[in-house]
Amino acid sequence: MDTKKKYQSLQHVLKELGSVLVAYSGGVDSTLLLKVAVDTLGAEHVLACISVGTVQPQGQYEHARNIAGQIGVELIAVEPNDLADPEFVANTPQRCFHCKSNICRSLLALAQERGFKHVVFGTNADDESDFRPGNRALQEFHVRSPLAEVKLTKSEIRELSRQLGLPTADMPANPCLVSRLQYDLPITEERLRQVDEAERLLRRLGFVEVRVRHHDTIARIEVRSQDVPKLAAEPVRTKVIEKLKSLGFKFVTLDLQGFRSGSLNEPLSEEQKKTTLES
Repeated sequence: MDTKKKYQSLQHVLKELGSVLVAYSGGVDSTLLLKVAVDTLGAEHVLACISVGTVQPQGQYEHARNIAGQIGVELIAVEPNDLADPEFVANTPQRCFHCKSNICRSLLALAQERGFKHVVFGTNADDESDFRPGNRALQEFHVRSPLAEVKLTKSEIRELSRQLGLPTADMPANPCLVSRLQYDLPITEERLRQVDEAERLLRRLGFVEVRVRHHDTIARIEVRSQDVPKLAAEPVRTKVIEKLKSLGFKFVTLDLQGFRSGSLNEPLSEEQKKTTLES
């Protein structure tokens, strides 16, 4: 099925749903879903809802609010308070399941209160083949993922976003800050702050795609392979070292493999991944 037919199928799915609360982050996927939902159903039948709090990068809410305003839809912020959940804070490979479960509970309650028939997430077709325990939570709470249902991939979502003039078309992914913490390192506000401030510095220095992986006393920096020489050269190197040490890291390292999504999953065996996804 080509992209145009998938787009038409997406419209058909949304029409069947009738009214939707969109789990909105301001990212590429959820922005496309929100735009198509509003264009298909009308703004009065769509509500955007963003999860805010310490697990989200600073500035994400303002960015999402601006785009929702451009699309012309109401945006509500909720704070699930994940740090009050001991299972989430333990930061096992199940962390995304617990996080998504908390979000689903909040959004389903809000949808019922506001009279919206369905809650929808921006999960895409590529996500279904990746290690994403959070998807199991969506299944257990019977939450829909229209982009995945019509088999839209990330590249197709970017293509459609360009066609619709969305400012997120070429936006790099920026998932929640917890995805930077190594498994079994307890999640705290302080560790999330360390990551957020470190990544903000690197972006100010001109690095577009960047992750600061938190390994307790060690910060492992990932940038695009072509940006590795820039980060290793002066005066950038010294600026980064000084800032990250001031944040509390004892060692600052540069990952020579470069940026890659989900690198903290690499130590997990296939058996561990299977067990996590089936638990």
